[in-house]
Amino acid sequence: MFNAQLAEIRFGTGLSQSATLPKNVDDMLDGLVRHDAMAQQFPIERFDQFRPRILAFNAARRGSRKHRGTPKADAFDAERKKLVKSARTAYAGFFRDALLRRVHTETGFRERLAFFWGDHFTAHGKVMIVKWGTSPYVEEAIRPYIAGKFEDLLISAVTHPLMLVYLNQNESVGPASKVGLKRKKGLNENLAREVLELHTLGVDGAYRQDDVRQLAELFTGMGLDQEGRFKFRTSHAEPGSETVLGQRYGGKLARIEDIHAVLRDLANHPTTARHVAFKLAQHFTSDQPDESLVAAMEQAYLENGGELMPVYAAMLGHSASWDPALKNVKWPIDFIGSALRALDIGDTHLNRTREKDLRNILYIPMQIMGQPWEKPGGPDGWPEENNHWITPQFMAARLQWALAAPQMLRRTLPDPREFARSALGDSLPKEVAFAAEAAENRWEAIALVLSSPAFQRR
Repeated sequence: MFNAQLAEIRFGTGLSQSATLPKNVDDMLDGLVRHDAMAQQFPIERFDQFRPRILAFNAARRGSRKHRGTPKADAFDAERKKLVKSARTAYAGFFRDALLRRVHTETGFRERLAFFWGDHFTAHGKVMIVKWGTSPYVEEAIRPYIAGKFEDLLISAVTHPLMLVYLNQNESVGPASKVGLKRKKGLNENLAREVLELHTLGVDGAYRQDDVRQLAELFTGMGLDQEGRFKFRTSHAEPGSETVLGQRYGGKLARIEDIHAVLRDLANHPTTARHVAFKLAQHFTSDQPDESLVAAMEQAYLENGGELMPVYAAMLGHSASWDPALKNVKWPIDFIGSALRALDIGDTHLNRTREKDLRNILYIPMQIMGQPWEKPGGPDGWPEENNHWITPQFMAARLQWALAAPQMLRRTLPDPREFARSALGDSLPKEVAFAAEAAENRWEAIALVLSSPAFQRR
């Protein structure tokens, strides 16, 4: 049942001429708990390292406003521009290193899961320097938790400063709280709604509007301090207990422990088990995943208290996961990442690529393919359905990239026949092999392989 090449294509970041294939399912799972070599080799800032940029920018902006019309304002403006340039350069580095992790990894399942959970818990800054902080958020709040309990991952993501900013939780105030009564501020239900609808129970989960409101009231204590760190603010918290899905939380004194309790209960709800199992199976196997596969993953979730490793094991141990038919279209990040991996475009190539060229060769094309880096259209993340990704416009962008990018990234392109075999392995179709051999030149042959349906799917 296990197929090493299929494992790299479907559950990893693609076939590579240099990386070692996984030996078996246990090897794939062990890769999730082994030392995170890619995070060390291609480090991305954690959010607590990125935060000083935000604070320095905000201080410079306040200084500029305070001294408007004076030479001091010019100095503050210059500092703001310097910080923006620094953050933008760091953001380009995050993008480059995320791709390099995909190229060099020998534990591709880890990279795919980190991206999957980062998408499940979509969050990004909306303005100024914060808009470049998504990779640090994922590095801090998501990546360390992908092999643990779902409840710990949920708490880490939901209480993270970037999530609180993204879903306006920092502005939410209990109407009957000290601040609410004094300033006439009100409740914001965004985070509570997305926790129920997207993060745990799912859009069809058995919750009502009253559950959303009472969860939002329970969340009101969560916010940020002046340094942009998480802070539980009792003065903002709605007094009294709240009832969510029939369970009471809180009491006379508002506590962060009550929020942790409701999140743990939601994480261990049977409907959450079904929602998580379906999403994972859909992402890795098919738009319409095998029902017995989803049921096996759901059962593993429930029997193990939301531990994610048994869920992954159930997925990788099921025969439906090893159907040789490639049913899912690669998302643009997966297409470009697996193409770079197949072409052996490593750190030597990308590190000498200027930020402007990185943008033109990788960042903008991915945007034209329909997936601007770390900027999904809403908190529900990227669509899983194939038909979203295979529109004529998006597919034309993939073909154009396949024709242009490889020769811009590599001075010497590989032999097309060898490339076709290394990129597609034993699943190389005869017609693709023939086209690669019959092409007039190497760059056209490479483009034919990369744009073939066999390479576009996983």
